[in-house]
Amino acid sequence: MSFLGKIFTWWNGATIGTHLWSWRNGEQVGTDAQGNAYFRSRPKKDQRERRWVIYEGANDASRVPSEWHGWLHGAFDDVPESNLPPARIWEADYTPNATGTAAAYRPQGALERGGKRAAAVGDYEAWSPDA
Repeated sequence: MSFLGKIFTWWNGATIGTHLWSWRNGEQVGTDAQGNAYFRSRPKKDQRERRWVIYEGANDASRVPSEWHGWLHGAFDDVPESNLPPARIWEADYTPNATGTAAAYRPQGALERGGKRAAAVGDYEAWSPDA
């Protein structure tokens, strides 16, 4: 991204101001597998700790793994990397939220797939005012 883009846009990653503020007021506590960086504020008297994430790439909250989501919202104090259980073989890798993209799920009958759906069969009977 260009230098001007970093100054004025927030939707394609953090701005220069956010990076400077994070460097000055926070400390990085970890990163996840996608490269997102997690920060917490430096301790100050009579202030609660603030926690935030700087995304690697586009800002999409669905890219925050569940263990880091819990840490961001104060569910636990320790950094998730220090107390994660080993990964299970049945756990699926992260897939981005495809809503609004060409890869989004579109069921049979959706307008994007031609708008034709299967005829109603079985025990469905249309309502009629004369009945």
